[in-house]
Amino acid sequence: MSAAPDPPVNPFAGELLLTLAREGRFVLDAAQADQAIAELERTLSAVRARLRILRIWRHVPTQRVDEIPDDLALDVVDAIFADQLAPGRLELAATEIPKYIEALRRARLVPPGAGRPANR
Repeated sequence: MSAAPDPPVNPFAGELLLTLAREGRFVLDAAQADQAIAELERTLSAVRARLRILRIWRHVPTQRVDEIPDDLALDVVDAIFADQLAPGRLELAATEIPKYIEALRRARLVPPGAGRPANR
């Protein structure tokens, strides 16, 4: 008798990071958090671009790469390949990355006195 395969594991921990940040158990230096947020926002933008490409591609009647401009063809092939390697992961990433960003915003540790006007 063969065992059923293990269910796929969600590689993201957005809810966990949000919970830890809300509880004050996930704290980062503001500069580190800002850098990570900027990188995640770039990643989210790339994920959303790939998802847009996939949605458009799926509605093209002929789906022939040789009929689209070369600069777009590379983006289409890249998006399709990523989706074939890990089906559904782009959609999952588009849902989870904003949670990471929010957790990092909540986790920012602002040094004492930062953001306050200086006494004159």
